[in-house]
Amino acid sequence: MDIRFEEVGYTYQKGTPFQSRALYDINLSINDGSFTALVGHTGSGKSTVLQHLNALKKPTEGSITIGDRVVTSSTDNKGLKALRKKVGIVFQFPEAQLFEETIAKDIAFGPKNFGVSEEEAIERARVLLPQVGLDESFMDRSPFDLSGGQMRRVAIAGVLALEPEVLVLDEPTAGLDPQGRKEVMDMFYNLYKTKGLTIVLVTHQMDDVAQYADHMVVLEKGTVKKEGSPRELFKESEWLTSMQLGVPSTVAFTHQLESRFGWTFDSLPMTTDELAAQIKVKLGRNEGDEL
Repeated sequence: MDIRFEEVGYTYQKGTPFQSRALYDINLSINDGSFTALVGHTGSGKSTVLQHLNALKKPTEGSITIGDRVVTSSTDNKGLKALRKKVGIVFQFPEAQLFEETIAKDIAFGPKNFGVSEEEAIERARVLLPQVGLDESFMDRSPFDLSGGQMRRVAIAGVLALEPEVLVLDEPTAGLDPQGRKEVMDMFYNLYKTKGLTIVLVTHQMDDVAQYADHMVVLEKGTVKKEGSPRELFKESEWLTSMQLGVPSTVAFTHQLESRFGWTFDSLPMTTDELAAQIKVKLGRNEGDEL
């Protein structure tokens, strides 16, 4: 399902003395089956854009086309519930939203709210647990007896239980250690590949953008400054730094190698595997050799 922003603007408390313009002139396409990263420093408009992706907020200017539904400032709320089922949002620290007495009931709550029978909703929970790295033995456990990372996986399963076509992730690895962050992002990437989901990732982690995303959108002061593939945009290290954004560790190390040894690279390495392969070429090593 495609999502398209056309000349979108959003003003908080419009028409009051306290109005504040958060977005303006947003033109943006999120294509079906893509993995798009939205990046920008605090206050750039990422969170406000995120809430427009499933009409939690409606634009005060312009229009947003979500699948076959057009949302404008005058759109009424009728039918938006079905739209929100198609675009699931995993908010920052989703484990804070857990409330049921068992994990199975917590995961099943969303589908039941959309008219799915309790039996089918519980079955969805049973099927989803292994997909988020938990086994069936967790079904009858209290979510509040779990570790923070496990609670987050249960909350994610609750969003997936709605069977969305688009999954929006708002800083999904916030507060996790590097290993936990990798496990969670690998889980999302596997879902993206196996279920054909469209993923929108809001993040400050440039390593995650390089590793997983195929499209990157840079927001600044409420509008889109640049977009393109991560490989294209990460070539502009100085510009990203001026926008108070960093570059992935592989890109930073690549620039150090270029500066120290005068090396040039055929293409900018996005991952450690790509970087290692190109270093081997520079050192005259074979593909299977260790560094």
